[in-house]
Amino acid sequence: MSRLKANLLLLLVSIIWGSSFVAQKLGAEHVGILTFNAARFGLGALAVSPLAWREWRRVGMPARFWPGLLLTGVALLCGSLLQQLGVTLTSVTNAGFITGLYVPLVPIIGFLALRHRPHPVIWPAAALSLVGTWFLSGGGGLEFAPGDFWVLISSVFWACHVLLVGRMAIRSGAPTVVAFVQFAFCALVGGGVCLIVDPQPFAGAMDAIPEIAYVGLMSVGLAFTLQSVTQRYTPAADAAIILSGETVFSAVGGVLVMGETFNGVKLAGCAAILVAMLMVQLVPGMGRKNPC
Repeated sequence: MSRLKANLLLLLVSIIWGSSFVAQKLGAEHVGILTFNAARFGLGALAVSPLAWREWRRVGMPARFWPGLLLTGVALLCGSLLQQLGVTLTSVTNAGFITGLYVPLVPIIGFLALRHRPHPVIWPAAALSLVGTWFLSGGGGLEFAPGDFWVLISSVFWACHVLLVGRMAIRSGAPTVVAFVQFAFCALVGGGVCLIVDPQPFAGAMDAIPEIAYVGLMSVGLAFTLQSVTQRYTPAADAAIILSGETVFSAVGGVLVMGETFNGVKLAGCAAILVAMLMVQLVPGMGRKNPC
């Protein structure tokens, strides 16, 4: 695969992830968050299963990795449920940009939990992200909307998930098996809870099929696989810039599909968060030789 082709596929990943916020919000109008979540991860697991089965037969998955796999599934389940709850209570634009806070949170949590010393740029980037989040949610002393709060909490779980996926994929040598197990965990556990607490879990499900199919097959299944493959062929700087476009595409989707509007304060918040994410990804690599 050429570098240009890899970059174009990464652009497709960022478009899929950004536009998925619109599908999540539209789907929430017809079906509960537990049902939506279980369905999308069930479809994602089915989409990844052929690759995972092939990799399982070739590499296997020793028993010592299963606790980490299950913990990865827990982080993904919590992050996705909280994000879906937040999307129903805030704008697509806010949800997309606030979710992006997981980027500066990853090295912070890595340092606290794993003693990985972060690059010094993480501290100003984290502060800039928080300021951007405040602006995005209104600024000027306005309080956060409930949805913004839940999406913000979900970003912590997304950061933990990124760390866990990285460790599990590297140590096990079976990234598609890791993907399948966590997707299946979310579908089974989330679906089981849904059947227990929701007296009518499938009410409105038929009306949400297009949104469930898009998020399950495209965002969960296709985009995750494309990211894993293409980042072997493109420099980290290219990947960071292109994938950070997820936040931009979520805002574009909110304006075009949901009729959301921007003002100067929110635009400043978006810019601050995007700059913080790029600082975290690009500054540590400055001065190093390009691996490609």
